[in-house]
Amino acid sequence: MTLEDLQPAATTAVSYSTDPATASRELRDSLHNPHLGFVLFFCSAEYDLEALGAALQTEFAGVGLAGCTTAGEITPQGYGQGCVTAIGFDARGFAIEGQLVKQIGRFSLTDAQAVVEGLTAGCRARNLAPIKRNTFALTLLDGLSSQEELFLVALNSALGSIPNFGGSAGDDIHLANTHVFFEGRFHTDAAVVLLFNTRCDFEVFSSHHIEHPGEKMVVTGADPDSRTVTELNAEPAALEYARVLGVEVAELDYRAFALNPVAVRIGDDYYVRSIQRVNPDLSMTFYCAVEKGIVLTAMRPGAMLENLDAEFARIEQAIGTPRLVIGCDCFLRRLEAEYTGLDGVTSDYLQAHRVIGFNTYGEQFNGMHLNQTFTGVAIGGYRHDRR
Repeated sequence: MTLEDLQPAATTAVSYSTDPATASRELRDSLHNPHLGFVLFFCSAEYDLEALGAALQTEFAGVGLAGCTTAGEITPQGYGQGCVTAIGFDARGFAIEGQLVKQIGRFSLTDAQAVVEGLTAGCRARNLAPIKRNTFALTLLDGLSSQEELFLVALNSALGSIPNFGGSAGDDIHLANTHVFFEGRFHTDAAVVLLFNTRCDFEVFSSHHIEHPGEKMVVTGADPDSRTVTELNAEPAALEYARVLGVEVAELDYRAFALNPVAVRIGDDYYVRSIQRVNPDLSMTFYCAVEKGIVLTAMRPGAMLENLDAEFARIEQAIGTPRLVIGCDCFLRRLEAEYTGLDGVTSDYLQAHRVIGFNTYGEQFNGMHLNQTFTGVAIGGYRHDRR
């Protein structure tokens, strides 16, 4: 029997039941496979998380299980809201090891090396495929920790040549509590690191459609610890941002943030620094690291679907048509699609390209913390030469 005769290396499911026990049972029924080795899930923060965690642990007893809360789900039917979506990985195609990291602000390079060594040893013991060129890492981080950058730098250094990506957990845009799930329960101020060793082709990627740079603003006042900018161009931050946009401060909401992002230029590339909120003192809090002296450039979104088309064309050249894409898609991209009336066609596009994932409070790609990107891994068919 060849690998092609076996079940797919990964299967997907979604439940819209608001009852944790029912939702967990529906996922189990959809993902049932005698060779099921690991389940990755993404859920609305509206669930009773303690009950959902217990129910999932019961239904998938003996199977590796990890996940996080979201700012929106990406399901087998496209965009979802208020649901839980999941991916089941066949142990014959994937060896997956995970580690929970608590208090991520204290995560050192030594800690990262210990985590990576443990995960690598666990995958290697499965004897599925050589680690080199057959392995990628996925990180799920507390999206309100404000510690992503230091954590990712340490982890990326320890991973070496292993590509890595991930997303920051959301909470349906309440900005109150975001959670990651591992070891049977949900956690805050924590990260989950998953190492995927596979016999399948894959391509880790990150893409964005933000372009058309405009006016520049210098950060002249900031509190890096809270990711808050107090002044732009020596003016109260919100006043100056509103001036550049040509709107009133009262109009600075998620719509303004999604359609008028700001970015830092590094080399020839621009990286978005998404705005989380305007504060009563007219300072602005960001989702990514900001500090005094950096230059923020006002940007405009390009064509999101055309950008995705180009990225998927590149991926297909590399690995063929993906069987599955695990996608970490910034929640501001989803809001942009809604504001521009393209949410339906975007949802259909994600469904057609077999994307499962979630809307994030930030994305991670090879050690970088990003905003307003579509970041993930495209997984293709089995490779026969990987043993």
